[in-house]
Amino acid sequence: MLFPTSLVGSYPQPQWLIDRARLAGRFPPRVRARELWRVPPEFLQEAQDDATLMAIKAQEDAGLDIVSDGEIRRESYSNLFATALEGVDVDHPGTALDRSGHPNPVPRVVGAIRRKHAVGVRDLEFLKRHTRRAVKVTVPGPFTMSQQAQIEHYGGDRRLAALDYATAVNEEIRDLFAAGADLVQIDEPYMQARPDEARVYGLEALNRALAGVTGDTAVHICFGYAAIIHSRPSGYSFLGELAGCACRQVSIETAQSNLDCAVLTRLAGKKIILGVLDLSTNEVETPERVAERIRRALPYVAAADVVLAPDCGMKYLPREVAFGKLQAMVAGARLARMHL
Repeated sequence: MLFPTSLVGSYPQPQWLIDRARLAGRFPPRVRARELWRVPPEFLQEAQDDATLMAIKAQEDAGLDIVSDGEIRRESYSNLFATALEGVDVDHPGTALDRSGHPNPVPRVVGAIRRKHAVGVRDLEFLKRHTRRAVKVTVPGPFTMSQQAQIEHYGGDRRLAALDYATAVNEEIRDLFAAGADLVQIDEPYMQARPDEARVYGLEALNRALAGVTGDTAVHICFGYAAIIHSRPSGYSFLGELAGCACRQVSIETAQSNLDCAVLTRLAGKKIILGVLDLSTNEVETPERVAERIRRALPYVAAADVVLAPDCGMKYLPREVAFGKLQAMVAGARLARMHL
């Protein structure tokens, strides 16, 4: 089937589970932010499981072909994994500049980074028990984690830290595929935010994270959550470089930035997860608008190589808006298929 549909990763968490106003009123957490959860710790896992079931059902009801767990158990896309690693002091945070240029508490890397145990396998197994559709899992990228940390070990060298982050990510990806993941996506938004450093060691770290992996993999790169980062450049400062990445798919945003899709010719050989939902507005697109965004890309990438998704994670949207946008995406995919 042409134009299969999926999330980028996250879906809105319910108000009874997490304080959405507090979540939206701060920069995405890089260290743990347990104060955001409304449910007492002894009941939190059960509550997160229940909310995950709701997210799975919402995706299925909207008609998505590839389902995630909505990242319902995460305070941000990166902090759950990044704070589970050896060599990271999360109790005494450091500081690093967010992509907005503001300081944010971050993990301090005080020793060699090592993965102590699988982080997302239990969540994947839960997802697979509750859907028969293809499933997608996301993990934070090694370059992005190296930017979202205060590096005190490794002589302060972010490249060396990123390479050990990459080894930890590689171990996690292998375990996720062994547990039945259909697609594993690595989130690397800081490659766009810090392109000069990304050109120095970003691909080296990414390819180490993917070394020996035989499953279907993607890399997501974006301009940041629209709820947090309000200005969108008209084009990527780091994208064509991903042609040299071992991943099979590249996930990009095109709706919010009205991206000139001619840049996709630089990613020949990759499938494109095409962002077709604008998350900077609560307006629900019409199916015709979604189909138009799909058609904009087709002169530059084969229709068989296009997967559809929102521009980025949907966690900051009202739930009813997110669901309506997903329905529009599915209907837009249907329209685009009919008019090929």
